[in-house]
Amino acid sequence: MRFHYVLTLAVLPLFIIASCGEAPQGDALQEGHGHDAEQAAAAATDYHVTGNCALEFTAADSARRAAKFAEPGVQLLQLSNGYKVFTQTVGESSDVKILTLHGGPACTHEYMKALSNVLPEAQGYEVILYDQLGSYYSDQPVEDIWNIDRWCEEVEEVRKQLGLNADNFYLLGNSWGGILGMEYALRYQNNLKGLIVCNMVTSIPEYATYNEEVLRPQMDQAILDSLEGFEASGDIQNPVFLQLVQDHFYNKHLCRLEEWPEDITGSFERLNYMLYDLMQGPSEFRVGGRLIDWDITDQLGDITVPTLMVGAEHDTMDPDKMAQQATLVANGRSLHCANGSHLCMWDDQEVFMRGVTGFIEDVEAGRPMR
Repeated sequence: MRFHYVLTLAVLPLFIIASCGEAPQGDALQEGHGHDAEQAAAAATDYHVTGNCALEFTAADSARRAAKFAEPGVQLLQLSNGYKVFTQTVGESSDVKILTLHGGPACTHEYMKALSNVLPEAQGYEVILYDQLGSYYSDQPVEDIWNIDRWCEEVEEVRKQLGLNADNFYLLGNSWGGILGMEYALRYQNNLKGLIVCNMVTSIPEYATYNEEVLRPQMDQAILDSLEGFEASGDIQNPVFLQLVQDHFYNKHLCRLEEWPEDITGSFERLNYMLYDLMQGPSEFRVGGRLIDWDITDQLGDITVPTLMVGAEHDTMDPDKMAQQATLVANGRSLHCANGSHLCMWDDQEVFMRGVTGFIEDVEAGRPMR
């Protein structure tokens, strides 16, 4: 997921491909070679080609990270590939330990603090915040390692190092984190006590179709025409485009709070846009990237661990699909946040927290999901 606050930070690379014509001669041939060299140089630094999405930190960034690392409950866990990832544990419980998976890819744990702000104190649960590799508070690989299999192995390594197991381990993912949570369950559900998938359908093509056929037609036609004009020209960093997306899409479908808390705005200000674009595409308004064909709908029946599917009325994801997904897993339940959007943990918080707590209580008591 990505917001206007982030859209202003990066200018997407645009590459001009020369049309074919007669073979160049003399100086023209030299110019052609020069153009080829320029293209090759551009490709060598284009993260779409190289997969190098490493953030470069300023002195202010480094100070912010150091201050974060000094907070209570923080552990920097070293993975088998040598990189370190950020985790922060809030609360303590022997029975309910919730590992959170943020969206993006490449947002930060900060907007997931909606959970750690409430559940440890109100319910006595342990909540573990976590920045996935490539996100702001974790290490920044320069090589191209960006695929779902590796991310799942990363979560498994984090689980082991934190001592989580089927007696206590709940995995909660929002948006991209929901993709990662479901993919993890398909590989390692024997390690889970419960799975909570928030605001993520099981098919990116269906997500894109819902955007095109349901959400976009709800917009004022003049606004939609303007937005699609910017998209067609590739001018998606234009301040007018950014403000239109913020006002007419993000404020309706991502977070409906009149004022977004700093936990949200800060998280998306620090999003690693390169990694987000590589995997998700330019924005929530127009999906693309390496995830464009992702679809695990026909594998949902293989998930047997107790599962809660959380949808919201105003979400970027089809809430009916979220409810349907709960019937496709072997042991599922759905939660509908009638006043919420993509971040219903914030804008329909009471309903969200009550539903998540009820699910966990029923799992703990061994009660059926349906």
